[in-house]
Amino acid sequence: MNGMNPPYGFLADRYELAMAWAYWRDGRAREPVVFDYFFRKLPCESGYALAAGFPVLAELLEEFAYDDGQLARLEQDGFAADFLEALRTFRFQGSVQAMVEGEVVFPLEPVLRVEGGLMEAQLVETLVLNVLNFQTLIATKAARCRQAAGGRGLSEFGLRRAQGMGGHWASRAACVGGFDTTSNLAAALAFGLRASGTMAHSYIQSYPSELAAFRRYAAVHGSNTILLLDTYDTLASGLPNALQVAGELKARGESLAGVRLDSGDLAYLARRVRSELDAAGFNEVRIVASNQLDEHVIRSLVSQEAPIDLFGLGTSIAVGQPDGALDGIYKLAQVGETPCLKLSENPAKTSLPGRKQVTRYRDEDGRFVADAIHTADESEMRRMIHPFAPAKQLDLTHLTGETLLHPLMEKGRRVLPAVSISKSADHARRRLRHLPDEHRRFENPHVYKVGLSEKLHALREKLITQYRNRLQR
Repeated sequence: MNGMNPPYGFLADRYELAMAWAYWRDGRAREPVVFDYFFRKLPCESGYALAAGFPVLAELLEEFAYDDGQLARLEQDGFAADFLEALRTFRFQGSVQAMVEGEVVFPLEPVLRVEGGLMEAQLVETLVLNVLNFQTLIATKAARCRQAAGGRGLSEFGLRRAQGMGGHWASRAACVGGFDTTSNLAAALAFGLRASGTMAHSYIQSYPSELAAFRRYAAVHGSNTILLLDTYDTLASGLPNALQVAGELKARGESLAGVRLDSGDLAYLARRVRSELDAAGFNEVRIVASNQLDEHVIRSLVSQEAPIDLFGLGTSIAVGQPDGALDGIYKLAQVGETPCLKLSENPAKTSLPGRKQVTRYRDEDGRFVADAIHTADESEMRRMIHPFAPAKQLDLTHLTGETLLHPLMEKGRRVLPAVSISKSADHARRRLRHLPDEHRRFENPHVYKVGLSEKLHALREKLITQYRNRLQR
């Protein structure tokens, strides 16, 4: 499903193995700990993010191990033989709590919680970050494109522009975020996606004439034919030849599926093409547009009422422009039964201690109002406190809450079978409908409220005071 070959123990940074060796040597490998995955800044200038990648992560964690070749490399790097023997039988046995794939998420709140032995929880750090940071970034970008496109089609074809094989997971995450199809055959096979594609300019250039190329392509693909119009001249050559082939297909009892615009003023060209297609009686032929599209260009085209039925996106979706990365982090929150935190002079970088849960609150109309981060043993909160401005507080008593972190893995195995990407995409659509418009707007989205329970706030302040007192001794 994930498109990679096991085992996955080397999907890690070297310092994780270095720390693991030290934990193991110190007799602390099985000491119980809690780690949180969260992020601090929303991507894509968005007012929300869309969490993605959990099924892939769970599959990789189940197969997280070390083979003989990997152990031999560690031996060459100076790792001790007895530690390498321990790694030979290593399997991830921890538990993972996570939000549902396609959930709307916000900065600071734990999106995933890992509980297990100190060594195993540390070894999987980079894997967690690699999978969730990238797929959440791409799914968020995709959701914004879906919002801009409305009910029009969206197809992802960014593999050729992606950062190496990151394009494989980009295709998956794009469909979680709302894309209908991908051009990536490997991803379509691995993840059960719908594959789609048209033709390249090179196909047309390889024939003596554009009309000959169109005819030969249509002879093979019949009613699935989509013709690229701009190899030589969209209106003077491509469109007349497409109309000619459309008529020939109709005479054979078939129909032209669509035409594609890949350059020029897409709104103007789409209107001209639509007008001539309709005048010739080919109302059913769809218009596909591509060429450096993103959510802002799509939004502009839709606002101009350009008669485009499907948008094809490559670079912007596959690399998550303009960000290119989500700043998700993985922080230790508890050792044994002792909560802990990372202290920073920057309050925004001081982590949250202890085993935590997130509760989302809705108003009487079902709209999302706020998320409260709280200790896992709290069931009712009367108010929440701003993470960095304690004077700002929100009364929760008139709102309805739902917890967001659910079991994903227990003792190293998935609790539930992986859901299809279409179900994850459906979940994303449903959840986004409950997010008020002010958080989904493209310009200056309103900041969604995320706060701390009174108990968690007090715990954090207590630990900060304790740590600072130690430094002053």
